Amino acid sequence: MVTGTGTPPREAGAKRPGPTRRPSFPLIGLIGLVAVVVLGLAVFASVAFGSRPTSISEVLAVLNGTADPGVATVVESRYPRTALGVFAGLCLAVAGTLMQGVTRNPLADPGLLGITSGAAAGIVTATAFLGASGQWAGVWWALAGALLAGLLVHVIGAAGSGAGLVRLVLAGAVVSAVLTAYVQAVTLGKPRVFDSYRYWVVGALGGRDFDVLGAVLPPAVLGLLVAVLLSPALNTLALGDESASALGANPALTRTGGLVAAVLLSTAATAAVGPIAFVGLAVPHIVRALVGVDFRLRIVFSAVVGPALLLLADVVGRLVLRPQELMVGVVTAFVGAPALLLAVRRMKGAS
Repeated sequence: MVTGTGTPPREAGAKRPGPTRRPSFPLIGLIGLVAVVVLGLAVFASVAFGSRPTSISEVLAVLNGTADPGVATVVESRYPRTALGVFAGLCLAVAGTLMQGVTRNPLADPGLLGITSGAAAGIVTATAFLGASGQWAGVWWALAGALLAGLLVHVIGAAGSGAGLVRLVLAGAVVSAVLTAYVQAVTLGKPRVFDSYRYWVVGALGGRDFDVLGAVLPPAVLGLLVAVLLSPALNTLALGDESASALGANPALTRTGGLVAAVLLSTAATAAVGPIAFVGLAVPHIVRALVGVDFRLRIVFSAVVGPALLLLADVVGRLVLRPQELMVGVVTAFVGAPALLLAVRRMKGAS
């Protein structure tokens, strides 16, 4: 494994001078503390607020084991969606950071790899032709479809550098287009399949239990481990392939490992909660503005900021239409669109 250089490199397209330079260690510690506190508040808010109003005292009583059984049932029903929010936010944010580092494209996100369309194709195929039903079966088939789609995109487009990145984008677009057309053809011809598919495709944390985590946790853990191990090499890769090779790095191996990790993470998240847009795009930009360009810090902070953002979006979705709920995928789209505009503005004038 290649280690990073002492000073984190400047990414392709980044502006001079140094708003992206790494802050001092005390400032990083303060930012980390604030991020952890915000995540803790987001977790508590996810447990405390829902379509049925519950007071803070009632929530605390549930946590202490002294609450009324009815209130306890309501609050405890929010535990799985909170855990899934933490899981999906972490996976999508880290996957987005990897994608932007590997492709050196600040607008890259996990959707570039055809993960969403692959998961949708897996669910639709299993429901329409194999008689699969139930939450557990849906997760397994979504996982299989997303992994196959990501693998296909990687095989077609990830080889080499330079033009290989262009092939990666084109391969992702082609695979996504073909699988989306397949999904539309099947769902339009089979109303029963469409009824089950339309709920999943929006992206939601509710209606799932802890069993879902059991199915998607192994690939996510593997992807996160690879991401952490690759973080020093991603700093070297940001210098460019020639410079990275001169420093003893293996750009092709680093890029392949980063893509595999991004596929595993985004696949696990999509299979668990459905496609949730913009988290993988917005969080890496937020983290980069906070801690600079060092991927060792960006991956760690993305794993904290991503869950906080997704949980807060889910809480907003529960409160704005109470007693109904707005799917978290819709809320993140509203939040992520401004983030995309800001990202484009930061690229203005970049080489």
